[in-house]
Amino acid sequence: MHGHCCNLHRRDVLRTMGLGLLGSSCAGWLPALAANVAQDPRRSRHCILLWMSGGPSQTDTFDMKPGHANGGEFKELTTRIPGFQFSEHLPKLAEHADQLAIVRSLSTKEGDHARGTHLVRTGHPPMGDVAYPSIACSLAKQLATGTNPLPNYVSVAPPQEINPAAFGPGFLGASHAPAIVAGNADAGAQAGPNADATRLIELKLADLELPAGVDSNQAARRIELWNRLEEKFFAGRSAELFQAHRDLYQKAADMMRPEVRAAFDLSAESDEVRRRYGPGLFGQGCLLARRLVERGVPFVEVPLGAGLGWDTHADNFRQVRQLSGELDAGWATLMTELKERGLLESTTILWISEFGRTPVINANAGRDHFPAAWSCVFAGGGIKGGQAYGRTSADGMNVEENKVGIGDVLATLCSALGVPPDHENVTPMNRPIKLSEGTPIAQILA
Repeated sequence: MHGHCCNLHRRDVLRTMGLGLLGSSCAGWLPALAANVAQDPRRSRHCILLWMSGGPSQTDTFDMKPGHANGGEFKELTTRIPGFQFSEHLPKLAEHADQLAIVRSLSTKEGDHARGTHLVRTGHPPMGDVAYPSIACSLAKQLATGTNPLPNYVSVAPPQEINPAAFGPGFLGASHAPAIVAGNADAGAQAGPNADATRLIELKLADLELPAGVDSNQAARRIELWNRLEEKFFAGRSAELFQAHRDLYQKAADMMRPEVRAAFDLSAESDEVRRRYGPGLFGQGCLLARRLVERGVPFVEVPLGAGLGWDTHADNFRQVRQLSGELDAGWATLMTELKERGLLESTTILWISEFGRTPVINANAGRDHFPAAWSCVFAGGGIKGGQAYGRTSADGMNVEENKVGIGDVLATLCSALGVPPDHENVTPMNRPIKLSEGTPIAQILA
């Protein structure tokens, strides 16, 4: 629970917890507490980006074409919202249909993984002399409060090798780069054909642990010494570069604090909860996202599919079925737990990739790259759920209604988070760059 919310309701919380000690179930008081937290005007805003590297098939997830030759072998699943269907392999997400807004009319021009990734994540094609920041870095900067020892932006095992520039802070500088969380050494092996699919993957923040032979008291003394030396060095110096260097190292020192390490410790959760999310990197990443949002981290990113996991040029249906199972468990459980804690209304979720896949099924039972007409999904805070925006043709090949570009998607994300899309960051060459050049999709904004 956010520390800045606790003072407002502490008396009620303590009173209710006292009743709980007398035998009441937490199920009785948690919804009421969640409602109070959700109404707190001082609550901060958060974003969770679910990044689907490789390009999922919109035709096999959220824009199905039943009865058409392009439709494939999956069946539609009817949700509680009339006329709102998606894949049969996303049954848990169907329970949250009222919170989902599917954009089925996204159209871009980059069909290469590296170029498409850069376009979607920065809003700009990879050209020119400007090192554009990832929208994640830009939004984390805008949403940060400056009072939290935790990072402003945490990314779980991001597939940066596809295009490193698309995942970085660009001209914003290293202080706005994400803190990277990696899976344990067995995570890669778990993805192999002989993997134990039930084994829980552990996550670890890179370089968080103290060096061997150094305890917390020694570390505290070393940091105190470093602070004194830094203060002496910076006396009389005001160069921005020096200050940026100091801020970066101070943040690293803060990250070694016990409460920070505790935020990343998934062993504090019960096995039952962990398994509801799913044992793999995505499921455990979604659980970590919930823990970090609870503690005030403004931006968390969780990818699904190692490398280009959704790049299903062959054997599309088997792979999408497996990936959909992971997606369904992790995403749906994340939304359930955020809602139970009164955090869903202040947390905007975006599910997106670099492009979609061809409606036409190729000779290898696969689908190829297709940026002309594809889907993304918004959920949670600032979003009017229970609807699909835009429409593609019966064969899925063209956008027939409400075509949107990636700039519009990013502008919508900014607006849902309460950040003006036209806010400008200034490059070292004094060139102003807007967060997004697009127009927010008003119909899906709450």
